[in-house]
Amino acid sequence: MNNTNKSPLKKLLAVFAHPDDESFICGGTLAKYASERVDITLVSATRGEMGRRMGNPPYLNRESMAAAREMELRSACDSLGIQRLLFLDIRDKTVEFADESSLTSRIADLIYEVKPDVVLTFHEKLGGHPDHCAIGKATTAAFQRSGIRGALYFITFGNAMERPERYGYSRKDVMKIDVHAHLEAKLAAFRAHRCQTGIDEWVWLPDHEAVANFGRYEYFLRADRGSSEENLDDLFSIPLGSRGFLS
Repeated sequence: MNNTNKSPLKKLLAVFAHPDDESFICGGTLAKYASERVDITLVSATRGEMGRRMGNPPYLNRESMAAAREMELRSACDSLGIQRLLFLDIRDKTVEFADESSLTSRIADLIYEVKPDVVLTFHEKLGGHPDHCAIGKATTAAFQRSGIRGALYFITFGNAMERPERYGYSRKDVMKIDVHAHLEAKLAAFRAHRCQTGIDEWVWLPDHEAVANFGRYEYFLRADRGSSEENLDDLFSIPLGSRGFLS
């Protein structure tokens, strides 16, 4: 009889709006935790069928865009180590018009099912796109409703949160994740989203030149702004059960 004790896998649920959100914004972080055997579930509200980029040179149209972007997202998930991908089947650029109560309930059901230790989504005001803000608002409400013992974080863009005071936050609200060891995986995920990155010459430079365009860190805002937790470099560091939300 094998009595070897194995600690249970940690779980992360990422709820975003479009294919490529996962790679372009926090691909390094997802690859890092996947490499540490965190069980990751990615939810995309849409299939990105209204994306403005059609490839370079253009090879897609509105009829073929959704299927192509789904295939690209699945390839990006393989590059990042994401085990499970789900779609909410909302039309691109219409998430803000979806019934809020129904959308919140759907996401809450997923939270109950997955039982994640960490949930990632967009900030409902700092998301930068109506779809981003809408899925962030619904996910935040679903997390609050669920009452799970876990932590909620908002993804942010680039190194904007090096100076969080500009956005009404302080440094203790920011999680700074070192992803330098996972930039190759992030680059592979960028390249998987070919129709969106084909026009970006730097993505297709030799690997060592391309990864030099990435920052060493990715940044996340803690929804629990009242936490006194000192460890600001691990999304799983906040004690389970620590709760508190933006007003």
